[in-house]
Amino acid sequence: MSGKKGGSGGSFEERLSTARRKRGLEAPPSKAGKPGGDGPSMMGIGLRVGVELVSALAVGVAIGWGLDSFFHTRPFLLMLFVLLGGAAGLLNVWRLLGPKSDSQKN
Repeated sequence: MSGKKGGSGGSFEERLSTARRKRGLEAPPSKAGKPGGDGPSMMGIGLRVGVELVSALAVGVAIGWGLDSFFHTRPFLLMLFVLLGGAAGLLNVWRLLGPKSDSQKN
């Protein structure tokens, strides 16, 4: 029995990769460094920053208002959780845009 079946030359990996590209199952080679490449766009990053800040603040307001209503301690807990929500939003933005450690760069 011969080593080739089907007649197409090349290693199994090459033929598998070609078949996957034809079917759209494998991404084409990356275009890192070119405009419109694989990285996130500036508009996408800006929208994510806005959503991170607003959502963290909204969750803080909701928790503070709910606890103030439950414990009848207006406006103490609301103010506390507004500060905590704002800090959480800033921390999320820092994680997104801040310097990356060696383990996060990969």
